[in-house]
Amino acid sequence: MTGTSADPGRVVLLNPGPVNVHDRVRAALGGPDECHREPEAQALLGTVGGKVSRISGAGPDTHATVLFTGSGTAALEAVVSSVVPPGGRMLVLDNGHYGERLLRIADVHRIPTTRLEFGWTVPLDLDAVDRALAADPDISHVAVVHHETSTGMLNPVRGLGRLTARHGRSLIVDAISSLGAEELDVVRDRIDWCVGTANKCLEGMPGISFVCAPHERFAGLAAVPARTFYLDLAANHRAQVRNGSPQFTPALQVLRALDTALDLALAEGVPARTARYAARAATIRAGLESRGIELLLPPEHRAGSITNAHLSGGMTYDELHDGLKARGYVIYATQEKSAGTFRVANMGRLTDEDLHGFLRAFDEVTGGDVARDTHPPAETRDGAVNR
Repeated sequence: MTGTSADPGRVVLLNPGPVNVHDRVRAALGGPDECHREPEAQALLGTVGGKVSRISGAGPDTHATVLFTGSGTAALEAVVSSVVPPGGRMLVLDNGHYGERLLRIADVHRIPTTRLEFGWTVPLDLDAVDRALAADPDISHVAVVHHETSTGMLNPVRGLGRLTARHGRSLIVDAISSLGAEELDVVRDRIDWCVGTANKCLEGMPGISFVCAPHERFAGLAAVPARTFYLDLAANHRAQVRNGSPQFTPALQVLRALDTALDLALAEGVPARTARYAARAATIRAGLESRGIELLLPPEHRAGSITNAHLSGGMTYDELHDGLKARGYVIYATQEKSAGTFRVANMGRLTDEDLHGFLRAFDEVTGGDVARDTHPPAETRDGAVNR
C-alpha cells in the first residue's frame, strides 16, 4: 500500500462494510478478558440491545433486540427461519442480489414463498404488492431489503409498512446496509422484524448482528416450531431478554466495540449522520460524473451511503480495484447482474481528504481517460459478496 491519503499508512475502506471506525471503537476491542456468564457481561447484552432499539426508533417498553454473533446474514436467517408459522407463506420482494438472498434462505428452510421479482435497478411497485397480498390470504409475512447495495437502491419501506399493516401481515426488513444512516423508524414504518449489523452504517466492527422487534412479535414465536438451533430466534430471545443471559458465547470484545459505536451514533443522531453521508456521497458522485462516469441509478432512487457506477474506457473491475488498492483505497465489485459496474461506499469515518485522495488515485489508475464504452455490460462476473 503506498497510500495517497493524508496518512500514508491508512487504508480507506470504500466498500459497503466493514468500514473505517472511530479510534474509540477500535480501542474498545482492547478491553480486559472477561467471562460471558458474569453479571457485567450479561448487562452488556441488555445495554447494547437497548441502544439498538433506540437507534431503530423504539424503546424498551415496546420493543426488544436480540443479538447474534455473526454477520448480518446470521440475524437475517434467524428471522426468516424463525417467524413464519406452519401454514404461513413469505412474500419476497426482489429487485437485487439481496432480495434473491431472502428467497435462498427461505428455500434452505423449506419455507413456502411467493416471489415478486421486479428486476435489478427497478423500483418496487407497491400496487403489485397490494394485489399479491389481496390474492393470497396464506401470505403471513412480507420480506424486503431496505438498501439493496447490489444496485445502490433505497426501497420504500414506509409505504410498504403501511400497506402490509393494512392487510394484517407482518413485515420483515433487511436494514443491514441502512440502519443508522437512512431514515427508518420501526414504529412509524410499522416494521415487525428489523435486521441490522454492527459493521456498516453503525460504524462498529464486524461480528455482531441483531433483530429488533415488538415484544408481542417475540411472544408470538412460541407458536412456531424451531427450524434451526443456533439461530432459533425464540430461544435466543428467551435467554437474552427474558433470562438476561446469552444462550451461547457472544463475541464480547466486538460487542463492547458496538456499544461504543452506538454511543457515538446516538450522540451524532441519525439525521446528522444521514446528512454527513449524503455530503460524502455528493462529493463522490460529482467527482465521478465530472470524469465522464455514468452512475447506475437516477438520483431519486439512490441510497445515501453507496454509489454504483459503470466501468469506463475498457478498464476491467480487477484493474480498477487493484490499482486503487495499491494506492490505499478499497472499492467493491458488484454482483453478476450488475457486471460492468463498481461500487464506492461512503459509510464509516471518512474525511474530505479520503474522498479527494480517492479521486486523485482514480485519475492515476485510469490515466484520466475514462470515456465510457457504449456497449452494455456483460452479465458474466460474479462479484465479491461479504455480508
